[in-house]
Amino acid sequence: MAEEITLAELRTMASRAGLSLSDRELEKLLPGVNRSHIQALELREFITDSIEPAATFAASRTKKR
Repeated sequence: MAEEITLAELRTMASRAGLSLSDRELEKLLPGVNRSHIQALELREFITDSIEPAATFAASRTKKR
């Protein structure tokens, strides 16, 4: 299982994004941020280069009206 994001890491990320959040605000956000982080990591496990996509889009092949 992936490591959870810490309060210090979240503080750094918020600061880099130009946000001024108090520790109390960051503590409220932390559980949701960690849920989203874990879900994103789980979805990345499904991405593989060995499987071709079911469909593709090529703008040059569209019909003109």
